[in-house]
Amino acid sequence: MKPIVNEKLVIVAALSLFGAACAKKQLAVAPPAPPAPVASTPAPRAAAPAPAARPTAPQQAATAAPRNNYPDAATRARIDELIGRIQDAYFDYDTHTLRSDAISTLAADSKELAQILQQYPNYKLKIEGYCDERGSAEYNVALGDARAKSAKDYLVNAGVPSNSLDTVSYGKENPVCTEHDEACWQKNRRVHIVAEKQNG
Repeated sequence: MKPIVNEKLVIVAALSLFGAACAKKQLAVAPPAPPAPVASTPAPRAAAPAPAARPTAPQQAATAAPRNNYPDAATRARIDELIGRIQDAYFDYDTHTLRSDAISTLAADSKELAQILQQYPNYKLKIEGYCDERGSAEYNVALGDARAKSAKDYLVNAGVPSNSLDTVSYGKENPVCTEHDEACWQKNRRVHIVAEKQNG
């Protein structure tokens, strides 16, 4: 009887080993698990283009529309009114030093004029220098130029941009008075401000 039990044990043991071996083989050759099901989602929309980077200040200046450097008609009329109220500044004989009355004349409305011209750097005014009839033409041209430059210096110190002011001397040409006395000569020793003919 013992040998039979032993045979049965051997058979059971052999079957156990065989079953274990088969189980390992099945695990080894089992196909990979299918991927987890993904919930269906609508196709994604095309991504909106990223907003363009904002240009830096120099780029903005380069790409911005060019600024109009000339005042409009209403502003030009205001400039004309201001320089019309800045009456001619007068000088003593043979000098280009501004007198107190000439300073008062140039000071009138010059601050507003300066504020306007700072906005329009290409708009030009011309300061004309004049002399009376005495002295040579060459001397009076030089004196008229010095008078115009004295007036320009004053206006620049008042805030008017220097590049907005041109000077010219007419010497004893184009007098406003043609009598041959001091009262008339005084009227001719002056500076006069006008708007230049503009190219804009």
